[in-house]
Amino acid sequence: MFVVLFLSLVLSIAIHEFSHAYIAHLLGDDTAKNLGRITLNPLAHLDPLGTLTLLFVGFGWGKPVPVNYYNLAKPKRDAALIALAGPASNFLLAVGSAGLLYVLTALASGSPLEFLVKGLVSPLIIYNLVLGVFNLLPLEPLDGFKVINGLLPPKLSVQWIQLAPYGIYILLFMVLTGLTSRVILPIVVFFAKVLGVA
Repeated sequence: MFVVLFLSLVLSIAIHEFSHAYIAHLLGDDTAKNLGRITLNPLAHLDPLGTLTLLFVGFGWGKPVPVNYYNLAKPKRDAALIALAGPASNFLLAVGSAGLLYVLTALASGSPLEFLVKGLVSPLIIYNLVLGVFNLLPLEPLDGFKVINGLLPPKLSVQWIQLAPYGIYILLFMVLTGLTSRVILPIVVFFAKVLGVA
C-alpha cells in the first residue's frame, strides 16, 4: 500500500508540473520545453527535498516550472492560465480516476479484486483532490496566488503582488499549526463524496 500511495503521489505531481509546462508552451514560452519539462517522466519534475518529504512525511512537491513572462502575449492573464493548469490537471485526473474506479468496481463486484481495485485507485483520486485544492490557496508560491492576480484589475493587481513576499510565511504558519488541513479537508471531503470515494 505504501508503494501504491507513493506512486500515486509521484504521478499526480508529474502531471501537475507537466501541465504548467505544456500550457506555457502553448502560450508562447518555451523555457520549460527547452529544459525537457514537457514530459510525463516523473524524474524531470521531482524535487529532491520534495521527494524525501513525500517518502517520510507523506506529502511533497515538484520542481517549479520556470516561465519567462516576457515571452507571453498577455503576461498577467497567461501567467494565471499557466498557474491554473496544474490544479486543473489534478481535478481532471481525480474525475477520470473516479470514472475508472466506478467501471472497475462494477466489473469486480463481489470478488476479492473489488477491494484491491478500491485500494489502488482511491488514493489517486484523494491525492489529486488534495493537490488541486491545496495549490489553489491564494498564497505565494502556490498557484492560487497567480490565478487571483490574473483576475484582478491593474490597480488591485499591483497591491496583490506586494503581498507575495509574505505568502511563504503565512503558508508555513498554516502548515505547522494544522490550519491548512482544516481549510482544505472539508473541501476535499465534499468533492470526494461527489465522486463517490468518501
